[in-house]
Amino acid sequence: MNSVSQSVLLVCLLQAGSAFFCAAANAQDTSEIGIGLGATNYRGEVSPEYQLKNSRPALTVFYRKDVSAPVTLRGGFTAGFLRAADDNVRGVNGGTPPLQSYRQVNTKGSVFEASAVLEYNFLDYHYRTDKLHFSPYLFVGVAGFYANTTTESKNSSLGGSFNQEGSMLGLAVPAGVGIKYALSKHINLGLEAGVRKTFTDKLDHLAEQDQLLVNPHDQDWYYYSGVSLSYTFYKIPCPKVYKKNEALLE
Repeated sequence: MNSVSQSVLLVCLLQAGSAFFCAAANAQDTSEIGIGLGATNYRGEVSPEYQLKNSRPALTVFYRKDVSAPVTLRGGFTAGFLRAADDNVRGVNGGTPPLQSYRQVNTKGSVFEASAVLEYNFLDYHYRTDKLHFSPYLFVGVAGFYANTTTESKNSSLGGSFNQEGSMLGLAVPAGVGIKYALSKHINLGLEAGVRKTFTDKLDHLAEQDQLLVNPHDQDWYYYSGVSLSYTFYKIPCPKVYKKNEALLE
């Protein structure tokens, strides 16, 4: 990534972060901090479709701040692994397609992501009753990621050009669905599944290979799905009349 792209990435992340924290400062009086366990997954040249067998362990930590009943802002950090192999691709007849059988490429590595997203809750999550207390939600946002991957080919006739490794910074658009459920007044359980649309074809280092063996126009994606636990903090605002005259509280 050149210096111009790095500058654009830094500006975008700073603006997203500023918007997040400025809105959070003026938001409602509930917030959450949480941790999640799940899996990351890669889709691209080596895995043209989502494959469950490519899932690898991942960890996420996050902070949520409610802006209103339906809208929540969330900032988070996610770390996980990526992997894919031509041998896992299945063709029409159930076998490995000719292209993948010839390339014999596999990719593996790790990805680290910092994100700021907006969640839209379909139910008033903080309106508590004696019945079920939950809400499904959608989310979309912006993320910066750092990926470090290695790609190798078992086909010696392809030479060393398919054996590549390296790291990169990039931008992604995270989007997905989830559901949050309150186990108690403070403890919440969450389930989430989301995609990350990247703007690069270099996660697998195949973008500049022979176009007879790769598709240079198919950009890479990665996914995160998992379960989380979070703790809700409540802030009870003090009415102005008491702020001006604290003696009324005695």
